Amino acid sequence: MQSIKTKLKVNNKQKTLLAKHAGVARHAYNWGLATCITEYEATKKRPSAITLHKRLIAEVKSQNPWYYEVSKCAPQQALRDLERAFKNFFTVPGRGFPKFKKKGKKDSFYLEGSIKILKGNYIKLPRIGIVKTYEILPSVPVKNVRISKRAGDWYISFKYDECQPKPLTKKRAIIGVDVGINALATCSDGTTYPNVKAYKQAKKRLTRYQRRVQKKEPGSKNRAKAVKKLAKTHKKIADIRADALHKLTIWLAKNHSTIVIEDLNVSGMLKNHKLASAIADCGFYEFKRQLTYKCEWYGSELIIADRFYPSSQICSDCGHQQKMPLNVRQYECENCGFKADRDFNAAVNLENYAR
Repeated sequence: MQSIKTKLKVNNKQKTLLAKHAGVARHAYNWGLATCITEYEATKKRPSAITLHKRLIAEVKSQNPWYYEVSKCAPQQALRDLERAFKNFFTVPGRGFPKFKKKGKKDSFYLEGSIKILKGNYIKLPRIGIVKTYEILPSVPVKNVRISKRAGDWYISFKYDECQPKPLTKKRAIIGVDVGINALATCSDGTTYPNVKAYKQAKKRLTRYQRRVQKKEPGSKNRAKAVKKLAKTHKKIADIRADALHKLTIWLAKNHSTIVIEDLNVSGMLKNHKLASAIADCGFYEFKRQLTYKCEWYGSELIIADRFYPSSQICSDCGHQQKMPLNVRQYECENCGFKADRDFNAAVNLENYAR
């Protein structure tokens, strides 16, 4: 299974329909959560999603005719999402109790049924009609879609079956990759990918927009405009970071048979308050996640070196090991006199780790 998420190009009428669907899904979710809390306090039992949907049709739909203006899938799937949220709360460690949804925060809904991708960048959706996207869509059958709102824009995402891409001719057998703050990735073949540092570049602008939000009257239209502007800036930062990571991971997976990276303790690294902001701006976890599934796509092997492997301390020329404080950026071997950039030396050691 592969998935795609792309932005929708919608007119005002379609925006209204999408907002209605998200509103109905949110109302059904909140009604179901309130009902579950009341039932549990009274009987110590929680109704299932099927039971909630039957009660929704009998009690809520009849009193709220605007439910019939949208697809029945939106409230039905919202109750399934609520059931999964309760299941995660009881079974997954660290998951909190389900919370009530607020308007304008993570608005989304689900559709299924007569969905058809038309030629090019058009998709036909039930109750909404033909919608245009900003990207060319794959010509595949689609069973269901999830539509979400982010920073004032609507996005559509769906999964589809596709044969795995044929393994490509690789340019290099093994490559070691050392990720860092100064350079996002330093490879053992000498290639370096600069760190875009999207958050650092936009930090002053974010601070200015956050102050504007605080000064506006709560509930006013001016505050809503300021919030939207702030959200768009956050979205731009995330998009720049994601674009850099996708380009890097695609290049690694397509052109190399074996890729070696470190098993970084990201949560532990974030406890260093002097570097936490810079580390979070790199997206180390997302780099590892993308590389994992892209190596499967393109027939490459991903090797993750042991977390305690001292790649930065070992001389890649003679194998001598010495201490290397973080402020020392040049590796100078005390044994053989070998000199190299700290990150490049670590990348070569990771390549040797696989060999």
